[in-house]
Amino acid sequence: MPLRPRAWWLVLLLLAAITVPIVVGYLWIVIGSFNTRVHGITPVGEWTLENWRFLGERLGRRPSIWTALLNTLLFAGGVSLLVVTVSAMAAYAISRLSFPGRGWFLGLVLVLHAFPAVSLLIASYYVLRVMGLFDSLVGVVLVMTSFMMPFGIWLLKGFFDNISWEMEMAALVDGASRWRIFRTIALPLVRPGLFALAVFTFLVAWGEFILPYTFIVSGRTWTLSIYLQSMLGDFERADYGLVAAVGLFYVLPAVAVFLVGQRYLLDMYFGGSKG
Repeated sequence: MPLRPRAWWLVLLLLAAITVPIVVGYLWIVIGSFNTRVHGITPVGEWTLENWRFLGERLGRRPSIWTALLNTLLFAGGVSLLVVTVSAMAAYAISRLSFPGRGWFLGLVLVLHAFPAVSLLIASYYVLRVMGLFDSLVGVVLVMTSFMMPFGIWLLKGFFDNISWEMEMAALVDGASRWRIFRTIALPLVRPGLFALAVFTFLVAWGEFILPYTFIVSGRTWTLSIYLQSMLGDFERADYGLVAAVGLFYVLPAVAVFLVGQRYLLDMYFGGSKG
């Protein structure tokens, strides 16, 4: 049933109330990164490229911005790759195979997805210490992957559930193994879901701060989120033009990934439904 004109205005006002503060924030970042002083979103100082000096020099004791960028790419890319790989195999097994405890396992996955990651920081800290992975990108990738996998399993299970059994049954009759069916039949049919999960996981890991900040100490393994936070330790002395430039530098790769993968994210939000 179409909305009445008055209802459309209410919807537009609600959307404007939500999006305007976000747009203003991003405008401040863009304008402030090229200006010495910004009042609200109005530049009142001089236009300059001095705020972008971090691209060619190290700021104090901080590592190079390019080292932080590489670490962030490795972190987000590693989490995305592991989550997609492990979640795809687990989701296919849950969707297609009958085994004792299947219902309990599904319930456990749902409970783990509902668990707040912050409540597991201390336990994760001790596990990484014992494994010798504290203050390493590998350790943070593994922790982040464990927190993201329940969501990935549930998402991909919805895609696998919508695959017809006929092709798999025909392949089984022809003597194909489950592993071959998974690789050659199931995975190509859920490719949109795999891409959607990869993009979504990459974006979540790219913006993650708590886990890297907790488990990374040395500057050589800093991510961009830690780099940006280090510039806001003292709000009264912070160079906000420099902060805006680093913030814009931090946002741009995520925006590029989102623009490339937005059509796959739509597939994810519809849960792999047929049609």
